[in-house]
Amino acid sequence: MEIPELTPERPFEEDAPLAEAPPDATTAGPAAPPAEPAESAVQRLEDQLAELQERHLRLAAEFDNFRKRVGRERIELTDRAQAAFVIRLLDVLDDLDRLAAMEPDGPDDPVRQGVLLVDKKLRKELEAAGLERIDPVGETFNPALHEAVSILPPPTPELDHLVSATFQVGYRFKGALVRPARVQVYSAAGHT
Repeated sequence: MEIPELTPERPFEEDAPLAEAPPDATTAGPAAPPAEPAESAVQRLEDQLAELQERHLRLAAEFDNFRKRVGRERIELTDRAQAAFVIRLLDVLDDLDRLAAMEPDGPDDPVRQGVLLVDKKLRKELEAAGLERIDPVGETFNPALHEAVSILPPPTPELDHLVSATFQVGYRFKGALVRPARVQVYSAAGHT
């Protein structure tokens, strides 16, 4: 095919066929989908609504459970951090116990009185935070709370399995054992 030459007098080819126009959508086109009956459309929309409402309730419940779990985990983390701090203070409490048990130098020893006041204040604050002292003398031996480091034969049979002395007090923090009490126990089984 030859390409006609364009000149200023003839800017375009007059004999060239025109591009076909797209068919008019109103006159001839693909057929529209058939209309859905009203009652089935209503039923379909009600089913979709019920499904979306159920999904919304499930998501709301999952979020509520997530929020509660995060709250519990935050409290547990705080309690563990506080327990770790209290564990580091146990040696200080033992030293204060030894100082309090010492004989005073005089009737009004001001240093000893000051140590006793500091000891009392510190223990009060720690107890308010959840620290519980375990000194089980006279109680039944409990291996979950006590560590037997020595046994003695009981002077009477009713003292069998009772704690006779505490070598080192134990502690619980908010119900969790942080250090068992080291004790001496009366036991007939160990001495036969």
